[in-house]
Amino acid sequence: MPSQFYFWSGVGYNCQPCGDLDTQAAVCWPTVEVFPRRRILRALITGIGGFAGSHLAEFLLQNTDWEVLGLDLVQGHAANLGRRVTLRTGDVLMDLSALKEFFAEAKPDFVFHLAAQALVPAAWSDPWSTLENNIRGQLYVLLAALHTGTSPRVLVIGSSEEYGIVPADELPIRETHPLRPNNPYAVSKVAQDMLGYQYFASHRLPAVRVRPFNHIGPRQSPAFVASAFAKQIAEVEAGLREPTIMVGNLDARRDLSDVRDIVRGYYLALAQGEPGEVYNLGAERSYPIRQLLDGLIAQSTVKPTVGFDPQRLRPSDMPDVVADCSKIRARTGWHAEIPWERSLQDILDYWRRQVRKQAAP
Repeated sequence: MPSQFYFWSGVGYNCQPCGDLDTQAAVCWPTVEVFPRRRILRALITGIGGFAGSHLAEFLLQNTDWEVLGLDLVQGHAANLGRRVTLRTGDVLMDLSALKEFFAEAKPDFVFHLAAQALVPAAWSDPWSTLENNIRGQLYVLLAALHTGTSPRVLVIGSSEEYGIVPADELPIRETHPLRPNNPYAVSKVAQDMLGYQYFASHRLPAVRVRPFNHIGPRQSPAFVASAFAKQIAEVEAGLREPTIMVGNLDARRDLSDVRDIVRGYYLALAQGEPGEVYNLGAERSYPIRQLLDGLIAQSTVKPTVGFDPQRLRPSDMPDVVADCSKIRARTGWHAEIPWERSLQDILDYWRRQVRKQAAP
């Protein structure tokens, strides 16, 4: 059931009825009034067919009365949203003229720019492709938003990778921590981050920046560690591979949140965050990758062995990452809520379904 927006004296309260959105607890939070309540608001999600984009679309459809529009190269996971969203496919993001035209037609009030090349190994393999894709895409979204003349609020998605390798005595990581990117993907995200600030500072475009830490969940590509493990386990359960899970560095620790918590943070950051500011989003605790693997195996019907694959190692890896999210918590009340065990169960169940589909005649 959609939430309702009521406004009194310039402050609104988003009252979500007690219900069950992915078993998350119902919440009630104050929100700064951004637009008069005269019409249905429009949210545009770039990268709507991707991992986080499709979860964000579902969240907005279930928790707001906003009209949701999407932009992506292909439908991807957005195909499951059906007619509930207005979807535009094609390489519009890299064509500034076409993107400006699309924005002028769409007239979004909120823009969630999630489209990006997000794989660190791919960035190492082809640095320029990642830099060009992510930086140009971000620049064009900001230019198109500015071109509308209506100043839509724009969410700029950075990454915890921007902070680089952080010594243990500097954890947890606050937004004021120095940016020390140590891979091409991280450099592209620093550029996106700073472009967002520059367009706020130079043009007063209401851009809000976030730096999400690692997040996991159903629909994530098997190029990422949690899905890589879960897919292999599901294939072992189905008898489609030998009972050995190939792994890389199991000693690295990561701040891991559920994607459904992260997209709720995206919504709150854009709806309530201060334009020009940046907010961390994370679990505020770290897990060794070994614990992630053990947790998935514990929920499996098989007990596979573990094999080491050097191809799964990064040229430069962070030993530990922990977020400090006190800034967004103070502003919006957001914190990660979904239990770790539930995230792992949902990921494994997703890959069980995918493996069954792929194995079906």
